[in-house]
Amino acid sequence: MTLFSLQLWQIISKTTCTVTMFRSVLKYILSFVTLFGLIFLLRNITIGQNFRMSALYEFQNRIQSSNQSRSRLTLHDNHTLYPHWGQPLSPEEELEEGDLLDSIAWPQPPPGSAPPNLSRTSDPAHSLFTIVPSKNEQRWYVGDQLEVQVHLHDFEGRPKRYGGDFLLARLHSPKCKAGVAGQVLDHKNGLYSARFPLLWEGSAQVAVTMVHSSEAVAVLRRLREKRPDRVYFFSFFRRGNHSEKMLCNVCLPQDEGPLCNFTDPHSGDQWFCYKPKMLSCDARYSHSMGGYAKNLITEKEALLFKRGKNVKVAIHASTTDTINVLPARNGSSSQKPDPVKLATSGYYYQDSWRPLGGVTMRQFDTPSAITQCLTNKLVYMYGDSTLRQWFEFLLTVLPDMKKLNLENPKKSGPFMAVDSTRNILLEYRFHGPPIRIQPVMVSELRYIANELDGLTGGPNTVVVLGIWAHFSTFPVEVYMHRLRHIRKAVARLLDRARETVVVIRTANPQEPGRAGNVYNSDWLMLQQDAVLRSMFKGLDVMLVDAWQMCLAHRLPHNLHPPRAIVKDMVDMMLSYVCRNGTRD
Repeated sequence: MTLFSLQLWQIISKTTCTVTMFRSVLKYILSFVTLFGLIFLLRNITIGQNFRMSALYEFQNRIQSSNQSRSRLTLHDNHTLYPHWGQPLSPEEELEEGDLLDSIAWPQPPPGSAPPNLSRTSDPAHSLFTIVPSKNEQRWYVGDQLEVQVHLHDFEGRPKRYGGDFLLARLHSPKCKAGVAGQVLDHKNGLYSARFPLLWEGSAQVAVTMVHSSEAVAVLRRLREKRPDRVYFFSFFRRGNHSEKMLCNVCLPQDEGPLCNFTDPHSGDQWFCYKPKMLSCDARYSHSMGGYAKNLITEKEALLFKRGKNVKVAIHASTTDTINVLPARNGSSSQKPDPVKLATSGYYYQDSWRPLGGVTMRQFDTPSAITQCLTNKLVYMYGDSTLRQWFEFLLTVLPDMKKLNLENPKKSGPFMAVDSTRNILLEYRFHGPPIRIQPVMVSELRYIANELDGLTGGPNTVVVLGIWAHFSTFPVEVYMHRLRHIRKAVARLLDRARETVVVIRTANPQEPGRAGNVYNSDWLMLQQDAVLRSMFKGLDVMLVDAWQMCLAHRLPHNLHPPRAIVKDMVDMMLSYVCRNGTRD
């Protein structure tokens, strides 16, 4: 090879290597540019989606009030909007919370059924129930079980093909002034079963009520998770002659201004207010309910909540709704039904509540009987206004109890009454926020868990708890969090003073107007009631089953039950307190 050829070959080789290297570098550059472009594109898509979602929720969540109008962004699980939402849970608490959510899971309408067409939704007027024939030639005996089949139809008379409707069932006898709540089973195909224990002789009449259609329940579920601002609150901040009124709630978006964090350092219960412009956070002096958010649902959805049409409306029988119950058969082993198996805690007979199993209920019909039971007792009541009823009832029947004039608000308290001769003390205090109530001083806002930790306890101490009605507008996890800390405080109290009597009042159904709205629905209360029972199961506490007592009674449902039912509840509580020193 000539010298020229050799030099030419070296140049070509170097050029080839350079081209190869250039191609490799160019390949990596193109790959990097492509990847960067893809990331940029995805980021813009995400930002666009977030912007559209934010705009949608801002439009939907506008609150109007006389003093303030704010847009609300209320995706409770969006930690970008709510970085302070929820406290970290331990692995055990996470597992418990998951199990609780699974236990209250509710069948949903099939995909594509929303927004609902009213004609396709459940109509109680077109629906029917049928008494299932007995196995004994149409004869029923005390101790047997009655079953009823309910067939749901829509407004055009077509059978429903999916479940999720919220039904209540009751077996009653006007003649015997008797009643018992039924257990409703959803077969998830438009058919339901209601089962009742037969507990008295004579006539027994079935009543089935559709509280909400499955489509309405779907709306309530969405509002519970996405709109925790359905009820909003205010606090006044004051220094000298200057005061400012600021929006408050369990959780508030941070992008609308700096927050004052009033989360309780001991229990971890959250509460926030927007920071005043001219005052510091420690200038807060009062709490009050602001109002109810408007325009939460569409006009089409509002058709699902029509009183007298599809909210708490009776479903009629296809033939008869009444049976005759014969005396118990000799040797029958079913005369005493299992209350756990039947999900029945008791029943009414001659207007008197009779629990099934557990503590025998006594009738405290005279002031002397109640006084004798409560002598040398310290009774602490913590909860909402439905528990305040118990305090007020005891004051009206115990003439020697003197209510101390603490000059506190009539509804919020706190209240105290004493009988110094017999060493009886009654104390009532409202639970901590959220509370929908008239203005109250923040110094009187106490969390139940903290109050329990301040009690010594012992055989002469009675603790009564009732907390449910003010949590219906929040995601159920908020209620779980509050109950979890109360439960821990109860456990600590029982550890240091095992003889302390702890009684818990459950939720109760409400009048049709309240039960049918999007703030206080019976379905929301039922879900909370199930959570409460589960969270205190296994602890040495006593339940007063307000839900079944109200459902089984002949009187109409009411958020604040009538006096006759309150008496039975107080009698049940006193029966727990005065059990001759035994622990049942």
